Amino acid sequence: MITESTPLSMAEVLEYLKEDTEKETGLKKFIKKFAKISAEKAKQLRKKLEELDLLKMNPEHIAKIIDTMPEGQDNLNKIFNDVSFDDDEANKILQTIKEFR
Repeated sequence: MITESTPLSMAEVLEYLKEDTEKETGLKKFIKKFAKISAEKAKQLRKKLEELDLLKMNPEHIAKIIDTMPEGQDNLNKIFNDVSFDDDEANKILQTIKEFR
């Protein structure tokens, strides 16, 4: 029975994969190819983004930010197609991301 659902970034998913089967090993290699930061850094970035306490940003957005690590406001806005941030909010997010590059 599923009691909780939390969106995870690709880097965070790596911690949950075992290397017991060939399928999981292949999946792990695939994710590592596209993950932009380590699982540990992803957790730290998630925490920092949550601490910004922006009501418009939900857990799904945070996972996508960690996956894509957008460099500018245009790329950031592509993630948030359902909401829009003012310049101050966007700059806070981008500065937080910059710390983890």
